[in-house]
Amino acid sequence: MSAYFEERNEKTLQAIDAVLDTLPEFAREFNVGISMRTMPLTRLGYLRDIRVFCDYLVKKKFRDVMIIDLTVEHLARLTPTDIESFIDYLSAYSIDGKKHACKEHAKERKVSSLRAMFKYFYKREKLEFDVMTKVDTPKIHQKPIIRLDVNEVVDILDEAENGDNLRGRQKAFHDATAIRDEAMLSLFLGTGIRISECVGLNRNDINFDDNSFVVTRKGGNTSVLYFSDEVADALRRYIDWLDDQITDNTPFGKRVYDRDALFISGKGGRMTPRAVQLMVKKYAKVTTPFKKITPHKLRSTYGTNLYHETHDIFVVADVLGHKDVNTTRKHYAAMSDDIRRDVVNKVKLRDRDTDGNSGDADDDGAE
Repeated sequence: MSAYFEERNEKTLQAIDAVLDTLPEFAREFNVGISMRTMPLTRLGYLRDIRVFCDYLVKKKFRDVMIIDLTVEHLARLTPTDIESFIDYLSAYSIDGKKHACKEHAKERKVSSLRAMFKYFYKREKLEFDVMTKVDTPKIHQKPIIRLDVNEVVDILDEAENGDNLRGRQKAFHDATAIRDEAMLSLFLGTGIRISECVGLNRNDINFDDNSFVVTRKGGNTSVLYFSDEVADALRRYIDWLDDQITDNTPFGKRVYDRDALFISGKGGRMTPRAVQLMVKKYAKVTTPFKKITPHKLRSTYGTNLYHETHDIFVVADVLGHKDVNTTRKHYAAMSDDIRRDVVNKVKLRDRDTDGNSGDADDDGAE
């Protein structure tokens, strides 16, 4: 695992300890119990959701106890109706003085966290039954898939290269970031990597001999992916440019910079996910103002384009790093749209055979 991901995990573990300090002892037991098969970021998400749940319990169900005094015995007293009331509560609630309102996907995630916790204690025989098996998952309405079409891909890459539509400070700083931004956008659109995978790349992960690179996937596993000659050209231009900047002792060279990281910020350190999000937003705002384009939407664009070329959803799932092909189907539902369009003319209503008959009508009413 690269130094970037090791540092990220260390910070996440510190955040986990901070959350655990506010939770009952059973939350600490749950965290330890699942640590062998989950990443720190996953556990942090679980614990934050459990924090909301425990806050609800002491406000609505067990008003005579504090959060840290809750026990597994309290969990055992809960009914499906209690869980359903919690899900309804998530529509508008306050915690630590801040107001929140969960939509469908946020509710689904919190219910998933509770399922993991209750299942854990049921398997450890600390609960006689798992109340979550009696609770339905909140209904999720599929959102339309937002992605760039072919012309929009060209537009956003051209804008990164030339900056013709940028104004003010964005225009002024464009010359200092153009080659980097074009390389990063090309990598997103040409490989479909995640934002965390992109910022975690090191220079020695890139191999121009076979146009491959090593990427640390979600979950910590590493994979070797490949990029096109077009992406290779953009990366070569960026790396050559970066070497010149450092050698010439320009602003990059005058600062302490990360010698390992592939994508460097103007301050010399590794780019952060937030900086990448803002970079994509900057170019998307002037090229596709009616679409909310994020790094993940660039990933969706690549996934959809790859499916168009291969018509093989398993290939798409493998390249994108999805462990379950159903995840690919869920996030790239537009693929089904394309299939429906492709077959629309396959069934003929007046397709006569050579004898002048229409269709197979040997048996009236036969199925």
